[in-house]
Amino acid sequence: MDIELVDANDCLVTDSTGQEYLDLYGGHAVISVGHKHAHYVDRVEDQINKIAFYSNSVINKLQTELADKLGKLSGYEDYGLFLCNSGAEANENALKLASFTNKKSKVISFQKGFHGRTSRAIAATDSPKYHSSADTVHDVQFVELGNLQMVEEALKKGDVSAVIIEGLQGLGGIYDPGADFLLGLRALCTRYETLLILDEVQSGYGRTGKFFAHQYATGLKPDIITVAKGMGNGFPIAGVLIAPHIPAWYGMLGTTFGGNHLACSAGIAVLDIIKEESLMKNASELGAYLIRELQQLTEVKEVRGRGLMIGIELETAIAPMRKQLVKEHHILTGVAANPNVLRLLPPLTLKKEHADQFLTALKAVFMNQTEKSSS
Repeated sequence: MDIELVDANDCLVTDSTGQEYLDLYGGHAVISVGHKHAHYVDRVEDQINKIAFYSNSVINKLQTELADKLGKLSGYEDYGLFLCNSGAEANENALKLASFTNKKSKVISFQKGFHGRTSRAIAATDSPKYHSSADTVHDVQFVELGNLQMVEEALKKGDVSAVIIEGLQGLGGIYDPGADFLLGLRALCTRYETLLILDEVQSGYGRTGKFFAHQYATGLKPDIITVAKGMGNGFPIAGVLIAPHIPAWYGMLGTTFGGNHLACSAGIAVLDIIKEESLMKNASELGAYLIRELQQLTEVKEVRGRGLMIGIELETAIAPMRKQLVKEHHILTGVAANPNVLRLLPPLTLKKEHADQFLTALKAVFMNQTEKSSS
């Protein structure tokens, strides 16, 4: 988009001309607790006035505070935590950790899945246009989402280290694997001694109304969970949650910048705000409202998603509609690999008046398109 953003507040952003926009994209689902939240700013500012960075060669008790709060809020208190800097890095390390654990190398991933742009992560991403020749060194098999039989046929060979799947597919177009499929994957991975990795980089941190999207599959416990995006509300931080049965050891994975003082302070602030302001509840309720209202629009082919992770599919490409939303209604939205899908990934602090503002604008855009096509 031909926009330079220079200021922001909660769900609103302002460009270099002074024009204000409603942010329903959150910079790829990164802005979880709203732009410039007071507690977030205070915590980061306080930390930068103390010590912003030192490597993992020294003790950093902020890492322990972050891990404790993340464990309690997510329901994974017994899991270990490795801190890094991005979703791709988290998935790289998750796949490496799986191979360390079972000495295998093959990976099962899913059609339309996206896991990042670095070596192992991009190899497990079903987007050939992003693959270079160097990425073909990794042994990855792509399976149809929802097809447990295909997964089992692959696992029977005994050479699969890990199955990696998004809790709710993001860039692919907001596709939900479903509770039955996820629980089926868990059973198959256990049976064939393969690690199950849940990529919650986009779908985690309360975005779907639960802390992790896979928690809609009651009782599901992955071996590894990856997080990033909303974890730092704009400050680069990511993590790998590691089940207690995995024999992880210090130095098994490494990073220079991961888990630094400033990153941890940002991460702690985000967890505080999600908890204190009941943002998961807000995401669930407002998301349900938006989905219900969108489903009433005859121009919409299908609405998918949970909470504030929503895909709106039309019969035609969404590019003209998205452009009109920006230029005429000053609303920022996202795209997907499917050109017919508009993605909504707003801050979890979204209010009902923001949702209504979008719905009103969308109806106006549809009406305008109808008038153009009939004239």
